[in-house]
Formats: sequence, structure tokens, C-alpha cells
Amino acid sequence: MRVLTGIQASGKLHIGNYFGAMKPMVQLQEDHELFTFIANYHSLTSSKDAQTLRQYTLDAAVDYLSIGIDPNKTTFWVQSHVPQVLELYWILSKFTPMGLLERAHSYKDKVAKGIPASHALFSYPVLMAADILLFDVEKVPVGKDQVQHLEMTRDIAIKFNNEYGELFKLPEAMVNDEVATIPGIDGQKMSKSYGNAIDLFMDEKPLQKRCNKIISSSTPLGEPLEWEGCHIYNLAALFLDEEGKKELQARYKSGKEGYGHFKKYLKELIWEELAEAREKRAYYLEHLDEVQDILAMGAKRAGEIADAKMAKVREAIGLL
Repeated sequence: MRVLTGIQASGKLHIGNYFGAMKPMVQLQEDHELFTFIANYHSLTSSKDAQTLRQYTLDAAVDYLSIGIDPNKTTFWVQSHVPQVLELYWILSKFTPMGLLERAHSYKDKVAKGIPASHALFSYPVLMAADILLFDVEKVPVGKDQVQHLEMTRDIAIKFNNEYGELFKLPEAMVNDEVATIPGIDGQKMSKSYGNAIDLFMDEKPLQKRCNKIISSSTPLGEPLEWEGCHIYNLAALFLDEEGKKELQARYKSGKEGYGHFKKYLKELIWEELAEAREKRAYYLEHLDEVQDILAMGAKRAGEIADAKMAKVREAIGLL
């Protein structure tokens, strides 16, 4: 089964990226044909500086490889290295009603959060559709907030297929309900845009300071704490199996520890989880030429598939 996922190169990757996309990706590549790209075209909706975008893109590549993406198992590339996606994006725009885009929850939410309104942000779902449809993808791992975009992809593909024949597969969403929304330090969805993220590869002391900023109630030390609805618990639970969750719940109820203890415990969970990844990251940062070679290899393979698909699309719609 062919699976595709991508992530924006718009800042340091965080715990939400790790559990929502990266860790599931590493697992998916063992049993499926996985396609993974760094969505630097999408990142232009928020990027203002060329050098920063270049650096973020390379950083994302290093981080993906450090977490465990294997270029021998996964086709891994940078979005802009396969520019056929922009041609398909424009073609698909013909099959995208304005009303469909105007109903997009993500656009409204981002504008409400202060991200400048632009055509790029408004038409984001069309580029996402091109990313997916270009590669005959069967499944797309998405969070609950992205399900609507995938439904829009299917709508656009159906309109195209109705007019020109069955050129595009209709992708289906893969939603992991357990980690569909990763909370940030303020309890909202963790996002670089919202400034509430815990970065993946922070040094130990800054990581502890970041955990200390997680919003908690004012229950005094010595009284039982409520684990349900606690942002600290919700983040810690991501790292724990069922037995570990029960043990942590018991610690909350005992009244022997305060929120400060649980913030320190969360830091320790994060630090231990990423120990091997930190070692790999140190290696790749010293061998950036190897990272570039891996991305070039992935772009070559993705480009060959994109060329074959676009040849069929051009023929179908009448482009010379």
C-alpha cells in the first residue's frame, strides 16, 4: 500500500510532529511503500526569510533521518525538488470550486490566529491535493484537523475523473485517534504558529524550562491532583504504555507530588525517548553532504513517478 505524508519546513520540529507524524512514519515504512516529503512550498505561507527557509528545510531533513526515516525503505525528498506538483496544483485549481475552499476550517483558524491572509494560504488545500494525487497515494496519515483537507482532495479528484476519466486514485485518511491532537504547553493543539510547542532537540536545561511553562491548576502540594484534563499528564501519557499511565494516575491521586514533580518527570520521558535520535542527529549534522545525497536520491525517484503521472494528465486535458 502506498502511503504519503509531509511536514512543513517552517521551524524547529516539536513533540506534536513527532507523535502525530514522524514516529508513525517510522513504523509505516516497515510494512508499506512510504513517500515522505518536506513541504517547503507550503512553508512559504509563513516564511519571510530565504536563508531561514533553507535552513529549516535542511534541519527538517536531518531531524527526520535522526528519528529513523530510512532512505532505503522510504522515498524521501524536498517538495520543491519535484516541481511537477506546482503544474498539477494549477490544473487542479480548475476543478476546485471557490465555495469548497471558503469552507476550509484550517484557513479560518490560521487567519484568526494572526497568520496573514493570502492566496497561498487560501489555496493550501489544492496544493495538498496535488501532493497526494501526483503519486497515486492510497492512504494519507492526517490529524483530525486535516481530515477536511483530505476530503477536499477526494472532491477535486472526483471532479477531474468525472470529466477526463479515472486518472486519480481517491486517497483515504489514516487517523490515529490516540494522538490525533497533541496539546501544547497551553493546552491548545501544539503548533509552531501558536508558539506553544516543545521542540524535539532542545538541550536538557532549556527543555526543563519549557516543561515548567506548561499551564496547570493551582491545587496546592499535599492535595490529590486531577490527571484528567491536565496538560502535563496528557503529554506524559504519549510516552507511556497502559501500565505506565495507570501508575502516573496513581501518583496524581496520592497527593504526595505536585505539578513541579510531574513537569520534571515529563522532561525525563522526553529526554530518554530521544536519546538515540540525538546521537544520529549529531552524526548527520557532521555529514550534511550525505543528507543532500539522500534527498537527491528521493527526488529522482519521486520525479520519475511525477513525470509519468503528468504525462497522462497533460494528454487527458489537451496540453501539448
